[in-house]
Amino acid sequence: MTDRWRRLRVSHARPALAAAAVTACLVASGCGVSAGRPVAAGTRTVALGAKPSAGPQSSSGARSSAGPQPSAGAQPAATARPSRAAKVKGTAAGASGSAAEPLAGKIIGIDPGHNGRNGTDPSYLNHLVWNGRAWEACDTTGTETDGGYTESRFNWRVARFLRADLRRDGARVVMTRTNNRGVGPCVNRRARIINRGHANVAVDIHGDGGPASGRGFAILEPVRDGPNDKVISSSGRLGRDVRRAFLHRTSMPESTYDGVHGIAHRDDLAGLNLTRVPKVLIECGNMRNATDARLLTSAGFQRRIARVLRAAIIRFLRR
Repeated sequence: MTDRWRRLRVSHARPALAAAAVTACLVASGCGVSAGRPVAAGTRTVALGAKPSAGPQSSSGARSSAGPQPSAGAQPAATARPSRAAKVKGTAAGASGSAAEPLAGKIIGIDPGHNGRNGTDPSYLNHLVWNGRAWEACDTTGTETDGGYTESRFNWRVARFLRADLRRDGARVVMTRTNNRGVGPCVNRRARIINRGHANVAVDIHGDGGPASGRGFAILEPVRDGPNDKVISSSGRLGRDVRRAFLHRTSMPESTYDGVHGIAHRDDLAGLNLTRVPKVLIECGNMRNATDARLLTSAGFQRRIARVLRAAIIRFLRR
């Protein structure tokens, strides 16, 4: 082969080699042309200044490039925009975060009955307040177990566990007292605190002081009394949710001495008579009964009661 013919072949080969190099550069890194954006499927990659090939058309009518095409496994550059799939995944993650807070935007009222120092101020405790139907004492000391474990302490501990659970679920919690070292507030003021807090739902937490032979929980529901007229039906629904949760998730039976099937309607309690939000009072068990007392004084059972009430509240608010 003569030197002249060899130079002629090399000079003709250089454009093809250059085109192949540019195309390979585009496939490998984008070469600054695509600014890191992935090439859409079916889009031809054309080097700047290069003319489209007149090669054969694909079945869709688009002409295929004369140079090598990006492989199916080629990855976009690191600066590529998020894909639609990534956006969908992000949206799903946001929905999952919302599901993790089932009570976001809700306000829950909790009234832990009595208070730890109520017995130190009988004159205050015994003064009369209007309960919506009649006059009753401001508050009482509550009951206790034979071993001296007070109802006010039990109520407060369950309320604290419940408050923590509800806050984790995204709720704002309104409490009628902030510790177990005070006196009061009176029962009518407790109802007012929850009403003014615009609670979506509320629970009054108590332990009962029934006959020593009696066992079990009782849910006290309001009767129509004027201020509470609009929440009678919803309070009944809340009561059924609480009853179902107690029966299915605790070992505490329905009361053997109060109400029917664990439900009692009361018209002599300010907390129920004056409520403007769906509310029930739950007697979680009989502190005067030895079997119930062993459960009620257990931290594990107190936490279980809190979880039960949380589950009932979530079920109620979802319907």
